[in-house]
This record gives sequence, structure tokens and C-alpha cells, in this order.
Amino acid sequence: MPLTDSKPVDLLVSKTPRRFDIDDPKLPDWVDKHALTSGDFPYEHKLDSDSYDEALQALQVELVKVQLWMQDTGKRVIALFEGRDAAGKGGAIQAMRAYMNPRSARIVALSKPGETERGQWYFQRYVATFPSAGEFVLYDRSWYNRAGVEPVMGFCTPAEYEAFLRQAPKLESMLVDEGILLFKFYLDIGQEMQLKRFHDRRHDPLKIWKLSPMDIAALNKWQDYSDKRDRMLKETHTDKAPWTVIRANDKRRARLELIRHVLKAMEYDGKDKDAIGKIDDRILMDGETFLKTL
Repeated sequence: MPLTDSKPVDLLVSKTPRRFDIDDPKLPDWVDKHALTSGDFPYEHKLDSDSYDEALQALQVELVKVQLWMQDTGKRVIALFEGRDAAGKGGAIQAMRAYMNPRSARIVALSKPGETERGQWYFQRYVATFPSAGEFVLYDRSWYNRAGVEPVMGFCTPAEYEAFLRQAPKLESMLVDEGILLFKFYLDIGQEMQLKRFHDRRHDPLKIWKLSPMDIAALNKWQDYSDKRDRMLKETHTDKAPWTVIRANDKRRARLELIRHVLKAMEYDGKDKDAIGKIDDRILMDGETFLKTL
């Protein structure tokens, strides 16, 4: 089932020209060998499934406590998930929400704006999705589309892009002043890992729906996305609304650390600090620290 324009492409990977054919059933050795450690990922092996399952269950118990506390207190939470295609945003959201009551833990994944929405203030359609008392809202991509996908793919003007970078911190400051707990996660992966995940999607009949022509078009725009990521972190990482960057080549470690981060930030009833554990600062760091590693 070939995708539109899914022909071999020449890539610049780790400063070396490479040819990548996503339709070839065999994953290139240079991708497979370096996928996990690409992008300066600090581990040579993935977290084993038994350790992951045990830690995740303990953290999910804490998330249920958080939701009960939110319903009692009326607290509101926004957690937005950004990152390149195939960074693992959807899986992280599902791991966090798995045992929370879906009536008050919503996932927001907006499609491209319609004609009416294109004539509105850019943030307007997002405002309508903000949480009410006791709600936990998780964004699978967010208003930060305008800081990455849109300028890279030419879906907004340079002036709209610059206006967004000025306005986003102001909006987020108002959200925090309103009492909303705001978490901004950027899941960062290496280039070889992204190619491996794209290839897996292309050749897995259960995952192929995740691979879009947009993904194929983005293959040669790695550096463009990197530049926009860095500018986004620089301009919109603030004291009130900081970015949390997670090295996400290992999805298991990424999911555990982002949930730990959320739990540590809240003082809810029955909090079990031992169950939460310690943050792995090789995986999770604030946006300012991440930029210094580049």
C-alpha cells in the first residue's frame, strides 16, 4: 500500500548523506544500529518491560489519587505534549490517562482549522477546550503547532509566527494566574529513531494509519524542525510556564519520567513519595537546561 511521494529520499544524518527508502521492508543497518542512542540518548538499552510495568502501575495509582483530589478541590490541569512526528506523544498521553475517569480527563487533538476558525484569533479555538473545575486536559499537540509544524511546512506567514511567539507567553501567564496548573512537555528523539519509527509504521498493518503524507514530506526537514524547536524553547520557556524536555528514544523511560514530574509538582491527598520515586535527570530536564546541551 504505497503512500503518495513515498520514494527514496536523500537525508543528511549526523552530517553524513544517507539514502532512506521507507518502502523497503528491510530497515537500513545504519538506522537500526544507531536508533536508540541517536540524539545523545544516554542509555544503550531500553528499560525492561517488567521494571516498566511495575513502576507505571505505581504511578498510575498516584494519578487516580490526583484526580480524586482535583474533584474535591476544583483544581484544573493542562498538560500539553509536543514533539516531532513519532516522538511518542500519543502513547505518553494514553499511559497517563489509562486509569483516570474519562469524564474529567479529556484528550484534545484538534484537526486543522476550518474556514471559520481561520478567520478567528489564533488561540480562540483552544480557549474553548480549557478545563473547568476538576478537569485534567491533555493536548496531543496544541497551540504550539504554530511554533513548529506550521512555519516549517508553510502553513502560516512569518508575521503570524512571530506574533505567536510574542503572544503565547502572555496567554500562558494568564492561565497560571487563573490557578490552572500548566505542564508543557517536549518529547525529543534522535533522527535515526524517528526514521526507525516511521519505517515500523510503514510496514505494520496495525500502525500504518499513523504514517501520513505529511510525515513523508517532513523527512528532509529535520534541521528546520530543530531550528524551530530551539527558537520555541528560547522564546516561550518562562518562569510561570516552563518547558520540560524529555529524551524519548525509549518510550518507557519517557512515560515514567513525565508522569513523575506531574506528580511531584502537586501536593495532593495521600501522596506516596516512595511510589513516585526520583526523577532521572538524564531523561528529563527543563527547556533552558536542554538548550545548553546542544
